[in-house]
Amino acid sequence: MNRHPEIKAKGKPEWTTLYDHLSHVRLAIEKMAAHTGFDTGIAGTAAVLHDIGKVHPVFQQRLQGEKSPRTFRHELASLFFLPLVEQEMHGLLIEMIVAHHKSIYGDSKLKGILDLENHEADVLSFHLGDWESWSPVAMDILSCLGIPARRMVREEAEEAYYAAVDYCYQKRRESGYSAWRGLLMGADHLASAMADETESGLQRMYQQPKLHFFDRQHPLYPLSGYPADSPKPHTMVVASTGAGKTDYLLRRCRGRVFYTLPFQASINAMYFRLSRDLQKDNPDLDIRVLHAASALIEKDDDNREEIILQKHPGSAIKVLTPFQLAGMLLGSKGFEAMVVDVRGCDVILDEVHTYSTVSQAIVLKLIALLKTLGCRLHIGTATMPSVLYNRILGVLGQESVLETKLSATELRAFNRHWIYKRSDWASVESVIQQAVEEGKKILLVCNRVADAQQLYQQLERAYPEVDKLLLHSRMKRKDRRQRELQLMGLDGEGNPTHRFNTAVDACIVVSTQVVEVSLDISFDLMITACAPLDALIQRFGRVNRK
Repeated sequence: MNRHPEIKAKGKPEWTTLYDHLSHVRLAIEKMAAHTGFDTGIAGTAAVLHDIGKVHPVFQQRLQGEKSPRTFRHELASLFFLPLVEQEMHGLLIEMIVAHHKSIYGDSKLKGILDLENHEADVLSFHLGDWESWSPVAMDILSCLGIPARRMVREEAEEAYYAAVDYCYQKRRESGYSAWRGLLMGADHLASAMADETESGLQRMYQQPKLHFFDRQHPLYPLSGYPADSPKPHTMVVASTGAGKTDYLLRRCRGRVFYTLPFQASINAMYFRLSRDLQKDNPDLDIRVLHAASALIEKDDDNREEIILQKHPGSAIKVLTPFQLAGMLLGSKGFEAMVVDVRGCDVILDEVHTYSTVSQAIVLKLIALLKTLGCRLHIGTATMPSVLYNRILGVLGQESVLETKLSATELRAFNRHWIYKRSDWASVESVIQQAVEEGKKILLVCNRVADAQQLYQQLERAYPEVDKLLLHSRMKRKDRRQRELQLMGLDGEGNPTHRFNTAVDACIVVSTQVVEVSLDISFDLMITACAPLDALIQRFGRVNRK
């Protein structure tokens, strides 16, 4: 048997051999299949076959920089080898192989199999090429990977291709999606990203997190005393900010967790909070953060693997936005891989407090989809509209939801603010002056970045000796991440820095609405611009929290 190291799957700079790539994808897909309820034998076979068409000379020449005058799709060339395996597998194998890069029909560049059939001539003969010369090389590689290879005549390969085309026409007439395709896409992308590190990376995947840390109780957090055990799969908890919703929602989880929050800053804060809190019980926890700038949260060689894995499946806990999950509703690129990853998991929707009818419709559709995928939904909020609350109950089925609310006595304990209305920012200058003299931690919240910048400059001139921080969404990613850590008042080990949130002397933070949600900060005084009521309630939660 010959592994043919001269046959590559990837071009420069990696120049990964085809044999190695197929081996890595098989390792990944068999691990994923075992943990997500798929047949590992079929999955492993698809992994070996999916890219075997890359042996074709046209593809190898393209890796070397030679352009072909026609569209060549290696997936189509891989279909020729279906007769090597049992007929019963062919349908699922076609789903995984033929569209692991392109849709079968209506592709944006008309490169799907049915697009090519409808718009180009001799698609089959072009992809077969000099079959007799290149297929034996493919057979050698397949033999090394455990597929019983043999000599195949051209006519047999043609029949396999026509059967695949017929299958695709049939599937085009059906609605729905292919979970099998999602499985292969997830494995292929993971193996391509990890390459030779695939096997070591897989060892940490699909762990069930140990969440005993959140069993802690404290009189300041009334929800910590509420029982979380219930046969009901779903959760709805409405409680004041600072009542312990995060701990309660995590206590309700039984498997891998997808934790969603609406803002990037709160996602970052939750990621570091969970990493710190769970370290003792989960020393090798695979926890990831996913948003537009998540790959830049850390940037050093020590966590290269974590950065690569962020968007891939199998994490014990993933912190992300609900809009990324909503990509499953819209059929966004790679949505089937997300479907495979999330189904059967615990999904926390924290701070679903939208008043927009469009946003509410998206939330309801997302909840309905997650329910059909067998997910356990845990929803926590301080400010949910009643109409949305009742509609969510209707989607989940009230009999399946553990509803948790604070008692009237407990709610009264959260009357912890005096609220004053002032006409303009100039009228609060004396309030800021007095708070600085009393050594208080002061938070000022603006609705617009420009307003925050201008206010910060004024305070720089007025209080040059006071520790100050400006935070808003337009900052460079690296600067913003650094300032979020400063705001929390903790170092990389979770120890207090005695600045801002953990300050013992007066400090001033000027921010936009990025501080509203799930940042575990507690200031003595807040001065805020007027905003919608739900936003104001969230901001109030950053004052007297402790």
